[in-house]
Amino acid sequence: MLIRPASNDDRSAIWRIIGPAIRAGETYALDPNLSKSDALAYWMGSDRETFVAEENGLILGTYYIRANQAGGGRHVCNCGYMTDTAASGRGVARQMHEHSLAHARAKGFRAMQFNFVISSNERAVRLWQSLGFEIVGRLPEVFLHPSRGYVDAFVMFRTL
Repeated sequence: MLIRPASNDDRSAIWRIIGPAIRAGETYALDPNLSKSDALAYWMGSDRETFVAEENGLILGTYYIRANQAGGGRHVCNCGYMTDTAASGRGVARQMHEHSLAHARAKGFRAMQFNFVISSNERAVRLWQSLGFEIVGRLPEVFLHPSRGYVDAFVMFRTL
């Protein structure tokens, strides 16, 4: 699998991945009615680098990386990952994460933090824990899941 920087030519493929996840409202604290242009502006914003995971010319996943905070907190990065539902269970997220770790180190980041991991996204929580992340904070009932009601979110962290 090739992981490369996203280009404007990838916008349709990225929307094909992030659109359904945003609309489902289960894993990201984004407005489910966010327009395509606003969603792409968020995912591919000027404050972050966006990548795609490609196999045989088909984009299977995307992630972004950015500084989690400005100033004295800029040595810690933050990422967001989404995988095409058709590629679920194929290790795409794990490969994107491994790429993001190497990229973060090369950019001089000292740690990675996920600010808002939805507790009901158990698969993601297990993946991040298997990759060395610890739950360092629990935010009680801060996310309104469309079918489970109010659920917790985790702050997850690891050093690089």
